[in-house]
Amino acid sequence: MKAMIKSSKIYKSIIGVTMVLFASSCESYLDVNENPNNPQDAPLSGMMTHVTYQSALNTYRLGSFTSYYVQYLASPNPGSSTDTMEPVNYSSTWFNLYNVMTDLYVMMQKAEESGASNYMGAAQIMMALNMSMTVDIFGDIPFSEGFDFETLTPVYDDDMVLYDQALEYLDQGIQNLRGESIYTMEEDDFIFAGDLDKWEAFGNMLKARLMIHIKGQAGYSAEEVLSAVESGFASNRDNAQVIFFEQNINPWSAVARDNANLLLGGWISEQFIQALDGTSYPMEDPRLELLVGTTDDGEYIGTENGAGRGNAPEKGARSTLIQGQYYTSELSPVLIGTYAEQKFIEAEAAFDSDKARAYQAYLDGIEANMEMLEVPSGEMEAYLDDPSVSMGEAAFTMEDIFKEKWVAMFLHPETWNDARRFDYAYKDMTTPANLNTGLNGQFIRRLAYPDSEVSRNGQNVPSVTLLDRIFWDGE
Repeated sequence: MKAMIKSSKIYKSIIGVTMVLFASSCESYLDVNENPNNPQDAPLSGMMTHVTYQSALNTYRLGSFTSYYVQYLASPNPGSSTDTMEPVNYSSTWFNLYNVMTDLYVMMQKAEESGASNYMGAAQIMMALNMSMTVDIFGDIPFSEGFDFETLTPVYDDDMVLYDQALEYLDQGIQNLRGESIYTMEEDDFIFAGDLDKWEAFGNMLKARLMIHIKGQAGYSAEEVLSAVESGFASNRDNAQVIFFEQNINPWSAVARDNANLLLGGWISEQFIQALDGTSYPMEDPRLELLVGTTDDGEYIGTENGAGRGNAPEKGARSTLIQGQYYTSELSPVLIGTYAEQKFIEAEAAFDSDKARAYQAYLDGIEANMEMLEVPSGEMEAYLDDPSVSMGEAAFTMEDIFKEKWVAMFLHPETWNDARRFDYAYKDMTTPANLNTGLNGQFIRRLAYPDSEVSRNGQNVPSVTLLDRIFWDGE
């Protein structure tokens, strides 16, 4: 766990990424090293660059395996451990999440010492983001003793308590963004380029995301979710995202490129294809051609989860991610949170108390996603006008919200949270072939703790199975 590594290693990591590649010309506290050729500490500016960039990468890293659990992707190889929901050692995932949280812990200390309230607010929001992503996949995790280096065997904190703390971070972060600071973030910030209004909107959007997870739990308030939404994103222009630049390549583009070179990955599940091609639902979805590639014959053919490609060749007979589309261009954004997601959260929160508002938010969510993908206006209007999509307020169901949110959140790890809350009840979604026998015919509910953590802190690691649920994942 990153929290257990000596602080010198932390700073080597930060400086290696931020000080060399992203040197800042800021003065005073933001430049703490007298000799830039022999850095001893990481400035706030460099840390901000690092944590915004790595928070986006963590979103991708989680999506790279949860996309199999929610059947966006399917492995071309039969019996792939991720595809068949086997216990997998996610030590690198654990490391990357704790890497960012450790850096954020240091960054918050520095921001407090310097009076940089804007950096403090952004760091608290990113801590809530990374902390909640970790809890959502692992449950209980070390946090209260995870960053002080006073113990190599930190205790595990309760997942419900940690969620409350994440929400506190968001409230505190929003307040700190409103404080005065002599420092500006601007180019240090890869997500919003220092726009504090957008950071505040993002904090509220994340509040809505975390609070909708606990629907059905004690303390849930639909009114609080809707209040957060009202202070959240106003359009797609507010989306929290990181644009990759010339010297880098969007990671999903790299997956598509590698697949073209027969390093197989990014094959599309037949469940996703059939949900959009008119098989599972009456209307063909115009987003399909903007999200995935066709076969050599110009058809959309998916791969069965858990079964592999069968007799199909390594290339040309199944749909895969291909370079050059919205999610897979070299300079495509990695999306952290979107206006479309917020609209579907609003639809779910308003459903029981104000169905008219919920229905409009559901339609707005579809439109926002289609506009983001640049679906031609005529095709968007035809889809939205179809009775299977615009079914009317009376016929509108929660299933409609979850289905359209599933499409709009393509490749995003938040969908696994939705799938578990929705009990995987998407139309025609079935467990994969060759499913892990330990799951007793059921879908996976959580990850196993990584081997690296078991070996270092085994006395505190909770004993769990892949069917044990995170606190918000009710029976």
